[in-house]
Amino acid sequence: MKDWILITGIMAMFGFGHAQDTLSVRSTQVEAALKVAGLEFTGSEIDSALEGIHQNRAAFYSNREVAIPNQVAPTLLFNPLPIGFEISNQQKPVVWSKRSAVKRPDNLEELAFWNVRDLGELIRTRQVSSLELTQLSLKRLKTYDEKLHCVITLTEALALEQARKADEEIAAGKYRGPLHGIPYGAKDLLSVPGYKTTWGATPYKEQVINETATVIQKLEDAGAVLVAKLTLGALAWGDVWFDGKTRNPWNPEEGSSGSSAGSASAVSAGLVPFAIGTETLGSIVSPSTVCGTTGLRPTFGRVSRHGAMALSWTMDKIGPIARTVEDCALVFNVIRGKDPLDPFTMEADFNYDGNRLVKNFKVGYLKSIFERDYPFKRQDSLLLAKLQASGVELIPIELPPLPQITYILTVEAAAAFDELTRSGRDDELVRQIKNAWPNVFREARLVPAVEYIQANRLRSLLIEEMDQAISGVDVYLTPSWGGPNLTLTNLTGHPQLVFPNGFIDGKPTSISIVGHLFDEATLLEFGKYVQELGEWHLQRPGF
Repeated sequence: MKDWILITGIMAMFGFGHAQDTLSVRSTQVEAALKVAGLEFTGSEIDSALEGIHQNRAAFYSNREVAIPNQVAPTLLFNPLPIGFEISNQQKPVVWSKRSAVKRPDNLEELAFWNVRDLGELIRTRQVSSLELTQLSLKRLKTYDEKLHCVITLTEALALEQARKADEEIAAGKYRGPLHGIPYGAKDLLSVPGYKTTWGATPYKEQVINETATVIQKLEDAGAVLVAKLTLGALAWGDVWFDGKTRNPWNPEEGSSGSSAGSASAVSAGLVPFAIGTETLGSIVSPSTVCGTTGLRPTFGRVSRHGAMALSWTMDKIGPIARTVEDCALVFNVIRGKDPLDPFTMEADFNYDGNRLVKNFKVGYLKSIFERDYPFKRQDSLLLAKLQASGVELIPIELPPLPQITYILTVEAAAAFDELTRSGRDDELVRQIKNAWPNVFREARLVPAVEYIQANRLRSLLIEEMDQAISGVDVYLTPSWGGPNLTLTNLTGHPQLVFPNGFIDGKPTSISIVGHLFDEATLLEFGKYVQELGEWHLQRPGF
């Protein structure tokens, strides 16, 4: 009972559940708030602070009268660059790997599992039309969504229009590049005019945002064809959304993980050649692992988030999910770049060369993590041995200690969905367990602003320590799950590549590679080499 009185008193102090004009802040409530923050002031110190606390509280109420759209970022802009770090802006021509000629198969269904690069060649040489590919993708989405629950909205009318336009342009000699005419899906937190953008959550399932997300616009300019808005766990957590749970094509009795649940599931099942996902703390890496896809989480600030739901302004990243590393490179090359509509973005070159010899790269690996007992240990160990046998020298490295600062994410998320919490509409979200957004948003309201700032100062130190830790290597290998890497690199903004490296009981495993900030080219070049040492990415689920 005392705990309940303590918490309700603190919540009342911050203006939850009471009208402003019926409640004043009492010294006992300040004492309770200090207890939660791990502080202790004397009685006279509390009395002296009461007037200012009242004034701050009045300001809180005043500010809440202003409707702040989700996409409005705070003026504090996160910069992941270590002191003295210089971004390279010497762009050279991107070089794609040499490929043999492709030929249209007798059975068009086979194209469902072809990679983007080869599909692009079929379209460029006019052996297959964009309309044929788009109709195939739409057909498979309609057929298999009943089992996978990976689609929120089919954008069929738009897709057919874009496909016909692509075919007309290509016939007229106006070829836009390797994504021209290629169907794709987008995680349904990216806005597309005329279509719902639901964020996977019941309170927003009828929401229409009539602006085009920058990523969607860039893909349209490249001639890609949007066929579907795909599922995400509600407000970008997990694989449970307002109308079900997205399934893993390798075992539809299980979820696909998330939050880029539909993006990974649809690519894995051959419903789309590639999809756009997002990651804040594992939302590309985790579903790509579960579904056996290849995913790229780019450097923070590499890809514009304009038109995307904001969860954490300092941690959200947008990236491709596809079948191969070079497919990810093709898509990344289109969606990257500085955007005046996203003040967090920075310009940098992308000098990818798919034919580059990588055996002399300085390759690190997290030796102490790989030596632990964890679920993918056998698959990872075999791949490391294969790399060494191919002539790659592995250099043991260790990551810096990870401070306990992940509440940076939850505080920013609570701010992004402040009105949802205060209105009580968070009760409409499907997941209402302790470890779900409604409860986490409430917990985050009690993190003092000073502690949030201090956590970000520790983050600044972590960025410097990370820069030193990996300064001697070009890239490093890490288990996809287990150890501090996934959390640490999402906080520091480093790019990460994930792809399958085996199976356990018929379900995919994965390994990850991390690169330096804004050096996706080296990361993808090496990742392509590693992926092609095996054929795990060529395996197909039963769809």
